[in-house]
Amino acid sequence: MDLEKFRDDIYSITERLAATQTEKNKARLDFVRQRLIELYQKNLVKINHSVLEIICASNLIKYGYTVDVEKPLSDSLVCDVFATKGDGTSIIEIETGFTPPEHALDTVDYYASRITSKIARYSKFCSKFALASPVIGVLPIPKLFFKPPSERTKSETDKLQELCDRYYKNPKIESDDILNSRLHSIYLINIDKGFAKEMDPHTYLEITEKLQEKSEVDF
Repeated sequence: MDLEKFRDDIYSITERLAATQTEKNKARLDFVRQRLIELYQKNLVKINHSVLEIICASNLIKYGYTVDVEKPLSDSLVCDVFATKGDGTSIIEIETGFTPPEHALDTVDYYASRITSKIARYSKFCSKFALASPVIGVLPIPKLFFKPPSERTKSETDKLQELCDRYYKNPKIESDDILNSRLHSIYLINIDKGFAKEMDPHTYLEITEKLQEKSEVDF
């Protein structure tokens, strides 16, 4: 653990992000920075993921949200970014595309199941749920999540539940959670330039669908 290096990096990105914030918002951003430093001291976060979190946090703060990071939602569930504004709550879960070595031969299936499980598990805890990813990656989001729950079929949800059952048994992902979950937006994070661009899921699908079809990704 290199606390000095972590602190230097997190201060550097925060100063860049604060340049476009009001004084009130700078205080909110400082809270997130200090929270990440405290979490690092407990060996609960790493710098690359923390940078992504604070960029997303800065984007929400700019629009009037109060933001926390690594917030517990239940005894077993912790979200990356949790934001409140008035009576509304937002959660952003960040995906970097990392898969553990034991899934070296089924990386796409594992990644898609993880995305499915996150949408199913986290979206029930907020009024708006989003996924975020660095611009260098493509999220293999199952097409079911681009439909409202009323248009999803049992065969579609069963297919995704079977996929999740291969990787998540405790706790198990329930079919009803997949059926009723919602994906409201997707953030593309430009780490080098320090900003996150929000887009609606259908725009993201239009951008990535052809690429995924050529890669024979089908969920």
